[in-house]
Amino acid sequence: MAAYTLPEGFTDFDMFGFGTALLVEGLLGFFLNSIAALSFLLIKEQRTPSNFIVFNLNIADLMLNVNGLIQAYASYIRVWPYGQEGCINHGFQGLISIYAAISFLAVISWDKYHYWATKQPLFWATSGTICTTVWVVAIFWASLPLPYFGWGEFDFEPMRVGCTLDYTKGDRNYITYMLTITFVYLLVPLFVMHDSYNTIYKYFKKTHNYKFNTTIPVKCLLLTWGPYVVMCIYACVENAKLVSPKLRMMLPVIAKTSPIFHAILYSFTNEAYRGGIWQLLTGQRVADKRK
Repeated sequence: MAAYTLPEGFTDFDMFGFGTALLVEGLLGFFLNSIAALSFLLIKEQRTPSNFIVFNLNIADLMLNVNGLIQAYASYIRVWPYGQEGCINHGFQGLISIYAAISFLAVISWDKYHYWATKQPLFWATSGTICTTVWVVAIFWASLPLPYFGWGEFDFEPMRVGCTLDYTKGDRNYITYMLTITFVYLLVPLFVMHDSYNTIYKYFKKTHNYKFNTTIPVKCLLLTWGPYVVMCIYACVENAKLVSPKLRMMLPVIAKTSPIFHAILYSFTNEAYRGGIWQLLTGQRVADKRK
């Protein structure tokens, strides 16, 4: 076996442990989101404008699952095998999936708001335009740290088995990009989600008919991505290397559990979506109402 040098602050057991966590969450998320995506593609009744948004969320989460599985493989062999160019591509692909997924969370909340509060249907032209725009904008913002543009920079995470935005430099280049991204891809989606679900809650309270827990989507976003964003913001004012390498590695591993929760919240417990999943798995139709 070829010799390798363990990253500073990590033991063989750490590499195996983090690799196993990435493997389990990657496989589980990939399995759940694959079933959800296939139900949209194969079940005719599933293909509605609203479900198309959920389908795109499934695709974004599948991309993040693949990103994590690549890290899991590198963790087990104790070295990143794809070179510096592979590192950049890994970070770029990861950011696209993250930005797109968080955007689709906001879009879904907006769609639910219109369905419950304004009773306005979503048309295919609107759904298709919104989803295309989300992907284009996500690719744009994720491409800015590429060497061609240089606003931000991709580099290895502490365990050196995957790449992301380099937060260890803490220079003006990183700070301006990070603060902008935090506003665009955390604060704005949180505002849309909070406002939408709060309005839906008021409607449920008025009608005394609570269809779902309106607080869970926002809590889920904050619990999965909040700690990682806090560390990235911390890196804007202090040296991120002062934080334990294991903690810095743990936070993105936690964040990459988000596809599992998304699949459960927006597909498997969504009345408009779960009927198609049940039909895909069993061949039996379920008379489920929308959302």
